[in-house]
Amino acid sequence: MPRYKLVVEYDGTPFTGWQHQTNGLSVQQTVEEAIARFAGETVRIHCAGRTDSGVHATHQVVHVDLAREWREDTVRDATNAHLRPRPVAILSAMRVPDTFHARLSAVRRHYLYRILNRRSPPALDIDRAWHVAWPLDAAVMHAAAQTLVGRHDFTTFRAAECQANSPVRTLDRLDVERVGDEIRVYASARSFLHHQVRSMVGTLERAGAGRWSVSDVRAALDARDRTRCGPMAPSMGLYLVGVDYPD
Repeated sequence: MPRYKLVVEYDGTPFTGWQHQTNGLSVQQTVEEAIARFAGETVRIHCAGRTDSGVHATHQVVHVDLAREWREDTVRDATNAHLRPRPVAILSAMRVPDTFHARLSAVRRHYLYRILNRRSPPALDIDRAWHVAWPLDAAVMHAAAQTLVGRHDFTTFRAAECQANSPVRTLDRLDVERVGDEIRVYASARSFLHHQVRSMVGTLERAGAGRWSVSDVRAALDARDRTRCGPMAPSMGLYLVGVDYPD
């Protein structure tokens, strides 16, 4: 069966998350149904990283096996035709070897978290950024973030329902910068624990607001205790922005 790699963009606001759920419409279900309508077959797609309800993606990667071979642009355009008016789009479709797996073949995942840091509430970025009305020091947040980079036990930043076998992860990048009224947090790793990025961002916000010191953030990591985590940042500001694969 021909296998296709799809790059998918979506606004996560109206969905229950990526994965199939019984309580509402998921992104996975939406894409599978669109492919089924054009291909005339029931399909199951596999993604590089499951996203929670309200989380967005500019570069989610999935793979799908189809019963017959289609032109790559046909897979992209026909799927998009059946996705309307849902806020989901296939950016590209590529024929790949059967050995390619969207999740298992990935070597790094990249996330962006957006904080709108101004007194006035958002008009254009409603449900697309976390609005924090009090001043945040992005330089302090970046300094605190560097204490989390590397290989650590991230139990403090792990959701209670996380199903990963180990809380140990290697965080390759956690950078914070200010661009006008927006603070952007960039996180990269081979894999993340459930809610890890949002938990780290919520903790960094405490440092940026002056309520925690840089050493407090490091102490929270070292405690390996979920109760030592800062308030978890809301899902609306999180974006999956890239997935790397071996050349």
